[in-house]
Amino acid sequence: MAVNWHGVYPAVTTEFHADQALDLPATAKHIDSLIKSGVHGMIVLGTVGENCSLEYSEKLAVLKTAKEVIAGRVPLLTGVAECTTATACKYAVDAQKAGVDGLMVLPAMVYKPDGREVMTHFRTVAKATNLPIMIYNNPVAYAADITPEMFKEMADEPNFVAIKESSENVRRITDIKNVCGDRYILFGGVDDLALESAMLGATGWVSGLVNAFPEENRLLWDLAKAGKYEEAVKVYRWYTPLLHLDTLPKLVQYIKLCNAECGLGSETTRAPRLPIIGKEREDVLKIIRDAIKTRPGKKA
Repeated sequence: MAVNWHGVYPAVTTEFHADQALDLPATAKHIDSLIKSGVHGMIVLGTVGENCSLEYSEKLAVLKTAKEVIAGRVPLLTGVAECTTATACKYAVDAQKAGVDGLMVLPAMVYKPDGREVMTHFRTVAKATNLPIMIYNNPVAYAADITPEMFKEMADEPNFVAIKESSENVRRITDIKNVCGDRYILFGGVDDLALESAMLGATGWVSGLVNAFPEENRLLWDLAKAGKYEEAVKVYRWYTPLLHLDTLPKLVQYIKLCNAECGLGSETTRAPRLPIIGKEREDVLKIIRDAIKTRPGKKA
């Protein structure tokens, strides 16, 4: 199955009103602003999009809104993060009906599966739809590690076209290349390993901090893909304190706080995620505000 997925794909935030009700107009506005900033694709309802905090009907409402606002300008993918394989299949079918261009499939939530169970879950979801699939490997968050050998075993499934590699082990980019060749499109999925992933062969980046710093995010990616590594490293060193926020348990709150500080959205998350308070908030705000003051291209 041929697709041309490449470049920066935001794991876009889902916007809420102050009472935590879904704010579809604000979500649409944010998606539109990211596309106008030059991102290459869009992923709604990933981890940063608080997939598991939304009701099933709300997820479909987000898909409808995203489809309408994107209007074919970039590929639209949705996260598939459900507690059972059956519900994941149902959602994949409904997402296809909603007109998305692809799926980013996660392992089944909550349960810690073994390798056979992981591969069976992904294969079963793939059989439910003819959409192209990005397999999301994040053993740090979801306790299921999809190894290069497992990707090789699943290579006979034509719907599997891409990998979001978020193991926090940048060696995996090379290992997947060595084991699977060019079978999969590789996306780096860890913000503070983005430059390393690009240098080692990733052709895409699923990013969280792009929600708040889209121009700088695109700048870093463009420099890396042009082989302008000296310039890229300078941007990366400025960006890295922010990018570290994407790797922490409260990444959703941190990224949404970045959005709010940059005037690109609300920091409201849905419980059980609570607002950042106290010294933790002060520390994160200092990182954000220092970065805003010194962002690349900012005039003194």
